[in-house]
Amino acid sequence: MRRDNQSSMSNFLLLGLPIPPGQQGMFFALFLGMYLTTVLGNLLIILLIRLDSRLHTPMYFFLSHLAFSDISLSSVTVPKMLMNTQIQQQLISYEDCISQLYFFTVFGGLDNFLLAVMAYDRYVAICNPLHYTTIMMEGLCALLVTGSWITSCGSALLHTILLVQLMRPENQSSASEFFLLGLPIPPGQQGLFFALFLGMYLTTVLGNLLIVLLIRLDSRLHTPMYFFLSHLAFSDISLSSVTAPKTLMNMHTQQQSISYVGCISQLYFFLVFGGLDNFLLAVMAYDRYVAICHPLHYNSIMREELCALLVAGSWIISCGSALLHTILLVQLSFCANNVITHFFCDFTVLLKLSCSDISLNELVLFAEGGVLSALPLTIILGSYIRIGTIILKAPSTKRLLKAFSTCGSHLFVVSLFYGTLVGVYLLSSSWDSKNIIASVMYTVVTPMLNPFIYSLRNRDIKQALECLSSGLKKVICQ
Repeated sequence: MRRDNQSSMSNFLLLGLPIPPGQQGMFFALFLGMYLTTVLGNLLIILLIRLDSRLHTPMYFFLSHLAFSDISLSSVTVPKMLMNTQIQQQLISYEDCISQLYFFTVFGGLDNFLLAVMAYDRYVAICNPLHYTTIMMEGLCALLVTGSWITSCGSALLHTILLVQLMRPENQSSASEFFLLGLPIPPGQQGLFFALFLGMYLTTVLGNLLIVLLIRLDSRLHTPMYFFLSHLAFSDISLSSVTAPKTLMNMHTQQQSISYVGCISQLYFFLVFGGLDNFLLAVMAYDRYVAICHPLHYNSIMREELCALLVAGSWIISCGSALLHTILLVQLSFCANNVITHFFCDFTVLLKLSCSDISLNELVLFAEGGVLSALPLTIILGSYIRIGTIILKAPSTKRLLKAFSTCGSHLFVVSLFYGTLVGVYLLSSSWDSKNIIASVMYTVVTPMLNPFIYSLRNRDIKQALECLSSGLKKVICQ
């Protein structure tokens, strides 16, 4: 996000390894052999662990993730080095350099955390052998790996964004801040809207935290459906927290500016948690499809490993997609206009502000973004079409009521989420106050309603809430 009067760097020169003249071929063969051994050896480890049920233990679960991380870490640097050695071309583009740095930091950090997790696993196995299976449960193992991924991706993003600022020439005049016009609030009603949005945000956070707490505390809710719901609740809290606090602060202080780094960070995390919501809704639809269409095989299909893999995959794809769009946006130049006609740093609005060529951004948005948006929606529609077909083959009131109680809440959430997204980004050709209000629906209102939608008609959640209430009463009485 740079102004037009800068002179930007498009390439860097990699000096490479200090190879004596005439020995490039020998070193190329040596490093190619080492790289192929790394890839094939670690792939063999992963394959063996997946195929042999005797290796389905926490230690080998962590080892398989470490093997994947090692493959990725080597693949970030070695192929480029081999290519440079072979063709004697030492150039690397600015975008490739930033991407290589990010993924090197991600997988380097992931290796670091996984080694620590494996050390903890060995500590429990040796020092607490009788409690090993109860401590190192599959849920904890999945949580440790997911936490390693999230921490590594977040740390890498922070360092990458800060480095992008340093890699710009000093003779440029960069956009140091933007101005958010905010919500179209009538004059004199700022206090009313501030109280309204504060109440909605607090309801969102407390309601979704209650859902997460109930699922964690009540063993009856330790099922795939509620496992996915707990992650959706966490994503909803995060999605609202990306935009709502800044909006509330702007309403209260009448200060509409947002820094360059703040805008980029807000955009990235908005894309991450928006994409995560998208994928989790698809995963939940698939879970409902298996529950209704394959009830006898539900437990064997929706194993804890598959559930953890689906959630981890949703996180990884969302973080990667958000990073791609963010890095491409950072390359754009911005002229005199730095006023964002929105209450947060929305991707499409920022593209319209740029005075650079945004054809690549639009291409990636429609290609990669279109695929990642259409895929979850296709899974959702396909799952419910299949569910409807199965139910209509042998229609009965009892079966229809059971299907509605199982899928009704999810269908309502999907309709809210996708309905507002379609209205904002597909059906409107210009950005106006109606679109801003519609954006409030999927950033604030939908995350706030989700706990009510999933709890008011859900018997299991109601029972867990009653148990929690009775437990709290006993504690207070004592």
